[in-house]
Amino acid sequence: MSDMLHSRPHNRPHNEPRNGSLSPLARLVATADGLVRTVAQPDLVQAVLRVALAVPFWRSGILKWDGFLQLNDTAIDLFTQEFMLHLPGGPYPFPAPAVMAFLSGCGEIIFPTLLVFGLATRFAGLGLLFMTLVVELTVPDGWPIHITWAAMALAIMRYGPGRLSLDHLIARISGTAKN
Repeated sequence: MSDMLHSRPHNRPHNEPRNGSLSPLARLVATADGLVRTVAQPDLVQAVLRVALAVPFWRSGILKWDGFLQLNDTAIDLFTQEFMLHLPGGPYPFPAPAVMAFLSGCGEIIFPTLLVFGLATRFAGLGLLFMTLVVELTVPDGWPIHITWAAMALAIMRYGPGRLSLDHLIARISGTAKN
């Protein structure tokens, strides 16, 4: 019995046949794994993650404006009459609703733009994480999507923009890029 244990190569899985050929299922799994690893390159994943987080905020932000730095009446009305902060003992109206509408509209345009280009990426992720927390306090029943936004923002903040970004290009030009 001891001879059998020592005769088997140490790098071969226990379920692999002795002749070295893989079972059809094992070949399928290995092929699928290779395909996933080929498609899901970290830099591509980071770029898609940035765009995925940017889209819902951009779409919301673009609806708040009538022109350059000109909020529409609907945006101000929402912060004045509809949106409330759901805090203990509340809900409470937003303080300075016109200012909050303006800041929200600016954040929903600036942060997604930065994310898509991969510029000041971690800062933009932090800004959208903060906005997500405010949105959650405003629409607490939306937590299933809000937690997804928070997870994306945290991943962007932790892992950065990836090589498909202006941040990486700037770091390469300045000599501070990490490969």
